[in-house]
Amino acid sequence: MVPTHTIRVFGDPVLKRPAAPVTEIDGALATLVDAMYDTMYDAPGVGLAAPQVGVQKRFFVYDVGDGPAVLINPEVVEATGEWTYEEGCLSLPGLAFEVVRPKVVTVRGLDLDGNDVVVQGDELLGRVFLHEIDHLDGVLMLDRLERDERKRAMRLLREQGMGAPTPAGRRHAL
Repeated sequence: MVPTHTIRVFGDPVLKRPAAPVTEIDGALATLVDAMYDTMYDAPGVGLAAPQVGVQKRFFVYDVGDGPAVLINPEVVEATGEWTYEEGCLSLPGLAFEVVRPKVVTVRGLDLDGNDVVVQGDELLGRVFLHEIDHLDGVLMLDRLERDERKRAMRLLREQGMGAPTPAGRRHAL
């Protein structure tokens, strides 16, 4: 399928605003989720949060190789360990930075049927959960960088002609 949404990039103010909780799970949301899968795969990426396509709602889609899934109104219930990994972001095309995040993450949310789900992810899957939840909170990967690395990232973004708020990387684009 052809992606129907444009991915918002660094400098777009929608990326810095916290998203509102999803209050209604219906056919319109299911249609949007399907469109976001297409957009994510086309990018290509392993995760895509609703604000990245201009929708200020708390949900994201992801697929790290186990098939597509969605988490609605996700929240982290546990995070343990530490894992450094070169992380990318579809909203910061072409950039990648090493980011330290917890190694194992447990999240709770809803699926498209409105059922409560609890999912545990380690390494890449856990990182996807944290990266996408950051997007739902208006936080970009750049906000997670050390000061010197952030300055370097901002310089790279300026060289690419990108805007003002905050950037990210690109190993697995999340």
